[in-house]
Order: sequence, then structure tokens, then C-alpha cells
Amino acid sequence: MRVHILAAVAAFAAGAVQAQPINERPPTWTIQCIEVSGDTVPAACRVPASRTDQSEFICTCPAGGMRTRVPICGPGERPPSENVALNRVRREASRDGSLEGDRIDGRQICVAPRRP
Repeated sequence: MRVHILAAVAAFAAGAVQAQPINERPPTWTIQCIEVSGDTVPAACRVPASRTDQSEFICTCPAGGMRTRVPICGPGERPPSENVALNRVRREASRDGSLEGDRIDGRQICVAPRRP
């Protein structure tokens, strides 16, 4: 019984570490769920009940895929268009758990900011 409780506490603590930092306003990264093919599946994120706060408390991948940290596009920057080439690059680049610093056709791989 104690082993199950300790495992649950450890899993919760590991999840809390993966939440966005509180001091980043607006946040600079989010979570995407990347499948083996490089395609994305929707992530389930807990967010504050606010129209102005764009932060996310924790994101999970209930439909499958690997939790991957992805930068949020800056002002004037657009995410790359979804296509087979992006899926190939994402598949290879997401193996380390992050798409930060990865590029396709000279452009940063990023996602559009969440709109509350």
C-alpha cells in the first residue's frame, strides 16, 4: 500500500515540475503531443479561468503521443504550415522531448499563442 502512495506522490511531483514557470508572462513555451509519425494530437491542459492569463498549469496527452515542449511564436512570427515535411522534422526533433531551437526551412518550429 505504501509503495502505491509513494509512486502516486512521485508522479504528481514530476508532473508539477513540467508546468510552465509562474514568472513567465506571457509564457514562452507550451506542450504538444507528438505521435510516432510526427503528427500532433490534442493536449489536455489545465488553464486559469481568466481571459488575460495565458499560462497553463499542466498539460497531458490523454489521446496518446509524447509530451513535447514547443516554443510559442513571438510577435510577427507564424507557425510553419502543417505538412508531411513538418511531420518528418517533428518526428526526428521531438525525440529529446523538446522542439526548442529546431527549425524547418530556416523558420523556427513554434505554435500560435493560446487565445483565452
